[in-house]
Amino acid sequence: MKKDMQLNDNDMAILKDNQYKGIQKKTLSDEQLELIYRKKWFKIWVPKSLGGLELNLVEGLVLLEDLAYWDGGFAWTTTLCAGANLFVGFIDTTVGDDIFAAKEVCFGGSGQVSGVAEREGTGYRLKGIWKYATGAPHLTHFTLNARIQEAGQPVFDKDGNPLVKSFFVNRDDVLIHYDWDTFGLEATASHSFSLNDVFAYENQSFSIDASRTTRGEYLYQYPFMPFAELTLLVNFMGMYHRFIDLVEKLFIVRSNESKWDPVESKAAFKILDTLQQNYLDKRKTIMALAEHSWKNLYDKGDNSSLFERIATESRNFVAEIVTNITKVYPYTGIAGAAKDNEINIIFRNVFTASQHKLLQKNANNR
Repeated sequence: MKKDMQLNDNDMAILKDNQYKGIQKKTLSDEQLELIYRKKWFKIWVPKSLGGLELNLVEGLVLLEDLAYWDGGFAWTTTLCAGANLFVGFIDTTVGDDIFAAKEVCFGGSGQVSGVAEREGTGYRLKGIWKYATGAPHLTHFTLNARIQEAGQPVFDKDGNPLVKSFFVNRDDVLIHYDWDTFGLEATASHSFSLNDVFAYENQSFSIDASRTTRGEYLYQYPFMPFAELTLLVNFMGMYHRFIDLVEKLFIVRSNESKWDPVESKAAFKILDTLQQNYLDKRKTIMALAEHSWKNLYDKGDNSSLFERIATESRNFVAEIVTNITKVYPYTGIAGAAKDNEINIIFRNVFTASQHKLLQKNANNR
């Protein structure tokens, strides 16, 4: 990672000091948000010309994994909001340049097709309700997918399927439903939102398609599905790594106190060794795939087989993380069951994050 991208002691102190505060508030704290804006972490994938970091794929993945190591809820919010800010590469520049030049711009919303867009003159009338808009309280713009209608009748694409478009609207046009109440990732504040008869101009619609990018940077030519798979996966990787490190510290303390049954202790450390090696091996594989696919983008190489491997490896790794944490968690005792213990916080975060359908092994996402 570039030196200026690395977390310094002050950054880590803010993350550690505010993790539980964000959980209690059920949204990121002011200190966490100030850190994000100062470090431009919502603008990881925004061009430098608009005040962004313009990181390449691998640089961004390393940063997000590092953030997830220190605070999974913080990193999940940063990942989803930064990922939505990637849409700058697909939005009409006549509106996008002004919006994304703002220091605190934060896009976010839902990928579900949960509303309708009625064609009207130079735009559309939007209505519907969408779930799980990560970071809802601090979003400046909400993104959504809606089925297109005309005169109350559905519009179909050239293949005979209902036509769907993506839109963004100003937060002032949105009603937030404060309904995010989960046992993990509490600080992500992933509330539902609704629109009722909101007008959106044509240039508020966009398509996440490399062939329709509005900018020349290579990042916007990288397909969104593997991008989303990788950016979500590194959150699991960071949390997994932190969980392993904390459990190891706990096990060492127990062993030094000589109160742990030797047979149980040996079994626990054996499981932990497996987890540590699993993390190292899988991380090496994932990062190699990301680096290779990014290099191929520059070299105009064929990435189809690499993208299939990313899809498979990311889902397999998440499944293994969930299984492996479940194996070792019973050995953490009451410490692991205490709600304010970081081991418990990570456990809750991982299992809440695992409900995201994108990286579920049996979900049909492609």
